[in-house]
Amino acid sequence: MTIEKNYLNKFIKATEFGAYGASPFIGKGDKIAADKGAVDKMRSEFNKIDMKATIVIGEGEMDEAPMLHIGEKVGTNNGPEFDIAVDPLEGTTFTSKGLPNAFSVLAVTEKGNLLSAPDTYMEKIIIGSNLPKNLLDLDNSVEKNISLLAQAKNKKISELSACVMKRPRHDYIVKTLEQMKVKINYITDGDIAGGLSVAGSRPKNDIYLGTGGGPEGVIVAAALSCFGGQIQGRLILDKKEIVRAKKFGITDFKKKYNIDDMVKGDVIFCASGVTNGDLAKGIKNFDDKFEVTTFALHKSQKINKTITNTYKK
Repeated sequence: MTIEKNYLNKFIKATEFGAYGASPFIGKGDKIAADKGAVDKMRSEFNKIDMKATIVIGEGEMDEAPMLHIGEKVGTNNGPEFDIAVDPLEGTTFTSKGLPNAFSVLAVTEKGNLLSAPDTYMEKIIIGSNLPKNLLDLDNSVEKNISLLAQAKNKKISELSACVMKRPRHDYIVKTLEQMKVKINYITDGDIAGGLSVAGSRPKNDIYLGTGGGPEGVIVAAALSCFGGQIQGRLILDKKEIVRAKKFGITDFKKKYNIDDMVKGDVIFCASGVTNGDLAKGIKNFDDKFEVTTFALHKSQKINKTITNTYKK
């Protein structure tokens, strides 16, 4: 089964208006207002689409409204059933400070084909395409994974670039990479853009590794399933989060998830730029219109494109 191709433009419009909703708050120092602006516009667009859709990955559970919460139903309640993973504003801090790489993003599959994960942390290793399947493993040492990757890419270890989020929890990874003379490209937030920096036609990095958001891991897996690449993730669950994970039907709390465990079947992925970034250019606001750029993928249609649309205000 595939998602009809006319749905791609409808979902592109949802992230475009999500980006537009956040845009008045660029550089204004108000993360919450920016997030709410994106959520409200995106929800409004979703509810115009002929579909019965469920948010399976959103911004927390129901008590955290006004976010698009896990379990929320969207659409006209007519048409096909979809599962949607969404981050109406990836990079709330970037938006509030006017920094690059803020965007509105979603991934869509047919019902039952996206891992429904609680909003917790996830250990991740992400690499690009055209590499042996299941090449790397979370239970390997950093040294072993880097050595395997260098061998598979026919590169010297010192020629590899790693993307790592700058956090104290990653000090041990950084120390090892430095000892191995791997080039490190740090990010401060936004691990969707970081995760996707290893993929595509001109990857900036050879590997992304570290602990980031679980929902973001699934959204990255959806994009990678369209244009190649590998991810392995493992949820980090404390006692309280184990209780929540059980509600999502998760029984193996130490499971290592590969792409096929997180995403199945056809996929649509859209990311619309709020500020200029690696995935898309930022919003341009004019007096009577706005211009928005989106990076879009549709797996079954083999679509991989960047498009710019203009809307009247």
